[in-house]
Amino acid sequence: QVHVYECGGGLVQAGGSLRLSCATSGQTFSSYTMGWFRQAPGREHEFVSSIGWDGGTASYADFVKGRFIISRDNAKNTVYLQMNNLKPEDTAVYYCTARDGRDHITWGQGTQVTVSS
Repeated sequence: QVHVYECGGGLVQAGGSLRLSCATSGQTFSSYTMGWFRQAPGREHEFVSSIGWDGGTASYADFVKGRFIISRDNAKNTVYLQMNNLKPEDTAVYYCTARDGRDHITWGQGTQVTVSS
């Protein structure tokens, strides 16, 4: 069973940057589609970004296009989310996900990102 661990959240001023990292246990990281979701207070989870097993296919929600960049290093079992030009509305708990070939999704515990105005 894969486990997913996020880190890198914190408090930043509007316009600033943060980089989230997500590592997984196990030996099959390269077979997973990795993704990021977020949940703001009082709101549902929403998709942020995802990246295919080889890093060649990346998808972004419209509200982060041009600001966030997802990448992965299969040698380190790690996926990253570089978040630039952060806005107060980006404040949320960010969750990393690992989706396998049978579309089973494992979620991390989440990391808080707070953007002050």
